[in-house]
Amino acid sequence: MLQEKIDHLERLLAENNEIISNIRDSVINLSESVEDGPRSSQGNFSQGVGSPLLSLTVDPADCLFASQSGSQDSDVQMLDIYSLIPFDNPDGGVWKQGFDITYKLSDWDTKPLQVFVVPHSHNDPGWLKTFNDYFKEKTQYIFNNMAIKLKEDSRRTFIWSEISYLSKWWDTTDKLKKDIIKSLLGNGQLEIVTGGWVMPDEAAAHYFAIIDQLIEGHQWLEKNLGVKPRSGWAIDPFGHSPTMAYLLKRAGFSHMLIQRVHYAVKKHFSLHKTLEFFWRQNWDLGSVTDIFCHMMPFYSYDIPHTCGPDPKICCQFDFNRLPGGRYGCPWGLAPEAIYLGNIKNRAELLLDQYRKKSKLFRTTVLLAPLGDDFRYCERREWDYQFKNYQMLFDYMNSQPHYNIKIQFGTLSNYFDAVDKEIGASRTNSQPLFPVLSGDFFTYADRDDHYWSGYFTSRPFYKRMDRILESHLRAAEILYYFALKQAQKYKISAFPSSSSYMALTDARRSLGLFQHHDAITGTAKDAVVLDYGIRLYNSLMNLKEIIGSSALLLILKDKQSYKSSSFDTLLEMDLKQKSQGSLPQRDTIQLSAEPRYLVVYNPLEQERSSLVSVYVSSPKAQVSASGKLVEIQMSAVWETANTISQTAYEISFLAQMPPLGLKVYTLLDSTSSHPQLAEYALYNGNIENKGIFNMKNMKNAEEDITLENPFMKLHFSQSGLMEEMINKEDGKHHDIKVQFSWYGTTSKKDKSGAYIFLPDGEAKPYVYKTLPIVRVQRGRFYSDVTSFFEHVTHTVRLYNIQGIEGQSVEISNIVDIRKEYNYEIAMRISSNINSKTRFYTDLNGYQIQPRMTMSKLPLQANVYPMTTMAYIQDAQHRLTLLSAQSLGVSSLESGQIEVIMDRRLIQDDNRGLEQGVYDNKITASLFRILLEKRPVVNMKRGPCPPFSCSVNSPRYCHLCLVTFICLI
Repeated sequence: MLQEKIDHLERLLAENNEIISNIRDSVINLSESVEDGPRSSQGNFSQGVGSPLLSLTVDPADCLFASQSGSQDSDVQMLDIYSLIPFDNPDGGVWKQGFDITYKLSDWDTKPLQVFVVPHSHNDPGWLKTFNDYFKEKTQYIFNNMAIKLKEDSRRTFIWSEISYLSKWWDTTDKLKKDIIKSLLGNGQLEIVTGGWVMPDEAAAHYFAIIDQLIEGHQWLEKNLGVKPRSGWAIDPFGHSPTMAYLLKRAGFSHMLIQRVHYAVKKHFSLHKTLEFFWRQNWDLGSVTDIFCHMMPFYSYDIPHTCGPDPKICCQFDFNRLPGGRYGCPWGLAPEAIYLGNIKNRAELLLDQYRKKSKLFRTTVLLAPLGDDFRYCERREWDYQFKNYQMLFDYMNSQPHYNIKIQFGTLSNYFDAVDKEIGASRTNSQPLFPVLSGDFFTYADRDDHYWSGYFTSRPFYKRMDRILESHLRAAEILYYFALKQAQKYKISAFPSSSSYMALTDARRSLGLFQHHDAITGTAKDAVVLDYGIRLYNSLMNLKEIIGSSALLLILKDKQSYKSSSFDTLLEMDLKQKSQGSLPQRDTIQLSAEPRYLVVYNPLEQERSSLVSVYVSSPKAQVSASGKLVEIQMSAVWETANTISQTAYEISFLAQMPPLGLKVYTLLDSTSSHPQLAEYALYNGNIENKGIFNMKNMKNAEEDITLENPFMKLHFSQSGLMEEMINKEDGKHHDIKVQFSWYGTTSKKDKSGAYIFLPDGEAKPYVYKTLPIVRVQRGRFYSDVTSFFEHVTHTVRLYNIQGIEGQSVEISNIVDIRKEYNYEIAMRISSNINSKTRFYTDLNGYQIQPRMTMSKLPLQANVYPMTTMAYIQDAQHRLTLLSAQSLGVSSLESGQIEVIMDRRLIQDDNRGLEQGVYDNKITASLFRILLEKRPVVNMKRGPCPPFSCSVNSPRYCHLCLVTFICLI
């Protein structure tokens, strides 16, 4: 029955569509409710997902749309493209990764070439320098000069993307410059593109956070400038996800641009003139999700790679590289300032590049970006670029035989011109542009240099990102409810204004971390530290908001809040001492006087989950609403074989209402009879056993096993899972967990923060002596923990109903700080006949089919996993759910392999100028789910979004929040 429901759910169109469209209303409602403090920005609420997994009834009629999924109407499926492309990488001549482009002068006789040169400056909110340092040293001057230089000539244009920088500048600049910016936006000289807080990564970022940063930017723009972006601009994320395309479409965008796509894919699209296409979601049979997408054809978004196929010529038209300046052209041919004596020759040289580039597209409208990282900081660059190009424009436009109309423009100017040409030439024949479905991972910019390393780099902060997301949602909901109570009962002591500002800061910290050099783990050490401090400070502030809001909500006498202080009445259960440390549980001191534990469920569904806390007494008693609650008491371990004599862990099942708070009473009572966990220690010795029944086992004479009502697990002598037995049908399944190492290649170019260049297949993780293995068996959960040199590995089985009981939880504490040029992976092997096919999620929102291809190098077959990956055959599906974004692959049939951490001592020559060696002791959390499948069509298309699936992103994303009342 469960699997039948799951398969129905997988064919249900996502409820997320409605959720996303209503987020803006939620934002406005929240901001309107704040009446007692300044509004530095418009706030926003993240929305929850889906309905309860096991209680949702599905009407077959509701499944009709998604049950036919597969996007049969798409002209181009990216998985098919990968099968077609040979990936042979021949030398293409001046366009090294392409081919020679030819044209006839008569090609534009009937319709002139229309060129829009679009000046821009890509400003990373942190990379080699911190966000603040970049702003002080570079970005503020771009804005200052923009206000002056664009105003000098109404023909000049500029586009801007990152609202985090614009917001910071806006807070410090004068009214005159603000009025100029508003005027430039009004007359079309300046355009805001995408308008998110940052230009987000599209591999590791969860869609909750992508939406949050997008709304934060859009609300700031609406409030301060009264503008709404309509064109997307993503020139630097390292690969592109259809989730981003969908979110832009839902935000009202009709056009978007992407750049970092595999060079072989770019070549294929260029050959077939499919660089512009309608990007459609996999599950959409119609066209409601279509968004027009422009793919830049060449290597980079810098000026040498944007005017045409020959970078040594295009570089000569980057007038910031004129002789005598700080930068030159690496091809040895310097730019020339334009004057009457050379203008004909220079114009025709540039025009030749424009014409060649235009032959890769299906219209006579051409986009030529003009910019690079942190360009236009200095006034002289504004003069050099705009004055020289304007002279070229004037000359070209004055020569009728050139058949060209060229000007400065914005991104939307270009898209509007394309739309106009489409409209003018529209007939009943075939559509001008193809429809594409799929994604653009994994990115390679040259040779076998695949950018699959950043899927895992700095995993400590990838996990911290998700924890902050969870706390932000909990804080937003509780704050809203508490604010309404404070307004109703006129509680002036409630910190509504300061909490609102702290929520805004937390959203912006989270938004900043979605930047494509932040969550990716591809910034310098000092910048990563800056991001970490921002995340940590926001997390601490959110915990205060959660506590102060919850306190008001649980008080029966609301007026007593006036004399109450959250600081002395509530404290969080988990304490994190610094931005780089793992959270630790606080020990609740018990006595005969009652203590209170408050549990909050941030989901809009009822849920039953296990709650665990540390207490000071072995005689702990827990009750709720006057009724005793059954508890499991476990030892608190100080080392692998030493237990604490002052702390005990108690675990109980919490039945939580939707979005509900529940108060549990804790006592030190002589009448308490907790169910004590029992222990067995292999390959080690326990001396002080305390109150627990513990056995020292010399060797594993009997198999190490765990079981619950759903399954039985068998383990090796090293404590690694080897077999799962389904109790429903008695079938045995070989499901083995192993660890392995990747080294880096001996070639000149090696693995770094971005690039994964292994020295071959993974090598088994070898240990000279068997690790200490600790087995715990208890009322609500049992687990096996193995203590390896680099990993503390725990497999836990919950003895409860629902998906928690039907799956296996795996937690790893990874420490590779003493290693050099190694990457550690966890491999799950099974007898599932998945062959070369597997599936990964995209941004926690949807599923993308993958194919492991032998014609590609190992590193090319690694893909981003934001929340899950799975393999399947006709009988079973094996899913790995993840609480953090990591790189994943399925290199052999029946395998899922996830790379958990990387430590690399060298740079990979992508500009970072350092390796990855600031590793932390890192916790990673997973869940393994094995499901039976009915007879299905194995060729069925991709799944619709996640709210249709058992494998909901809410796992380890919106966890129960616990905190302690100190009364």
